[in-house]
Amino acid sequence: MKELEDRIRRDGRVLAGGILKVDDFLNVRIDPVLMDHIGKEFARLFEKDKVTMVLTIEASGIAPAYSTALALDVPLVFAKKARSANLGQGDVYSARVRSFTYGRDYDILVPSRFITSADRVLIIDDFLANGFAARGLNEIIHEAGAETAGVGVCIAKCFQPGMKLLEEECLHVEALAAIEAMDENGIVFREMKSGEEK
Repeated sequence: MKELEDRIRRDGRVLAGGILKVDDFLNVRIDPVLMDHIGKEFARLFEKDKVTMVLTIEASGIAPAYSTALALDVPLVFAKKARSANLGQGDVYSARVRSFTYGRDYDILVPSRFITSADRVLIIDDFLANGFAARGLNEIIHEAGAETAGVGVCIAKCFQPGMKLLEEECLHVEALAAIEAMDENGIVFREMKSGEEK
């Protein structure tokens, strides 16, 4: 998605340790017009996948997941990173994931009543690095007896193993901006495949 790539080039900041900061427009201060376009592009990419629900993890995934769910006209569910009082004490699906950014493990939780075996679930997130978040959400979907319709990420860091791991699991994966390499001198994006939006 050229619009997102251009914004990353203009406003993204590359930090040591393979970290790309996009908090000026994507996941802290959010550009609503860009987010609307992101949701519509994910809806286009997954329009044939019979999606019945969008699933993400709090908090950075919520904005692109909401925009996508709105464009697809399906519900959005997000996994919580901790059991809170309003989550209740009922049955939950859970998975253990590791945060690349924070360097720690945590449990993600979804009340079991929100995913059924009839669902085809689209996973949406802001980043794909090592694939822990998407794989954890995929685990929850399978625990519910549902199907994973695909995985959409705003930005994939293709020099880390997440994209390859998800593709090896035969998941339909779409990245709106796929980064081959990045350092303080700049960012190299993957070439678009034939038929993808220019």
